[in-house]
Amino acid sequence: MTGRHLIPRPRTAAGRAAGLVGAALGVAAAGLAAGVATERALVRRLKADPTDPYAHEVFGEQRYDAALTVEMPDGTDVHVEVVEPTRPVPGNPTVVLVHGFCLDMGTFHFQRKMLAERGEHRIIAYDQPGHGRSGRLESGEYDLTALGRTLRAVLDRTTPEGPLVLVGHSMGGMTIMAFAELFPEMFGDRVVGTVLMATSGGLLAETKLVAPALLGRVGAPVLHMAGNVTRYGAPVIDRARRSTTNVAWLLTRRYGFGTRNPSPTLVSYVETMNSRTSADTVTRYLRTLATHSRFPALVALAQAPVLVIVGDKDMITPMTHSEEIVRRLPHAEFVKIADSGHVVMLEHADEVDAALLRFLGTCGRAEP
Repeated sequence: MTGRHLIPRPRTAAGRAAGLVGAALGVAAAGLAAGVATERALVRRLKADPTDPYAHEVFGEQRYDAALTVEMPDGTDVHVEVVEPTRPVPGNPTVVLVHGFCLDMGTFHFQRKMLAERGEHRIIAYDQPGHGRSGRLESGEYDLTALGRTLRAVLDRTTPEGPLVLVGHSMGGMTIMAFAELFPEMFGDRVVGTVLMATSGGLLAETKLVAPALLGRVGAPVLHMAGNVTRYGAPVIDRARRSTTNVAWLLTRRYGFGTRNPSPTLVSYVETMNSRTSADTVTRYLRTLATHSRFPALVALAQAPVLVIVGDKDMITPMTHSEEIVRRLPHAEFVKIADSGHVVMLEHADEVDAALLRFLGTCGRAEP
């Protein structure tokens, strides 16, 4: 007996889609199992790079002067850290760091470290809902509009007055756009500068961000099904992710970085941030990322200086996305960084730091 008559054939569209998803997962699992030994050996060899410039860099928590929790109306607790300037300069804006999808405030490790050491700017960093040390949404899906309101709540709690420079990477840039859509009056008055790194105003169906692009094409029914499957099986999926860490490390290296031989320490750092983001959180962000389109909101950003930074080998939000933002904001300074991927501020920290410092000099000067 072959057993084929024991398995009912899917009859509905959702059933066929579920069958395809199951089959794909089965094939993927078999392939991963077959190549696990090879992948382990390859990762071990790559991590042993004796020229790694960040082998002794201590990543993780940095100094802060205050840590607080901002509770949102939906019940989500948002973790915020504040670094006060040690050599404050009158007129200098507070720098607000807004990280991207599947990452956390550690994304800006080098920029925060550099600014804190200089001591001339106040720094606000926070973990987006469902990421890092912030709480998860109890029910429903995450929404970029809600993230824009989260940014406003963080600002109202930590910096109710004074000039601001908003710095957003990837989904963090999209969060700033959602904030601008909701509160355009803040720009040119409170927000005296905006930095958009490796982000997009829309066009996400054209990116290599596979899941949002694919789900954006197949539509709401499959989005709903995928959300339910992942939510119910999230612990299983998370365990599977942990068991294939070598694969995840290699994928992070391939899609997050642009240099031929990126620092294995940096790759591990980014992969760790990715892996800490639960499957449930990942899935519940998919719809809002797939449908993001906020080009009209860029009008608000035109009221103050803008810096756009992108790596020329970004495979998540390719350079064309930044070029489109600059086309709509012709006054923006545009910095393209060679041989860099999506995590440009980690991979080429020195160049990003230099561009950020130059930009801050145009947004706030010492009072005479």
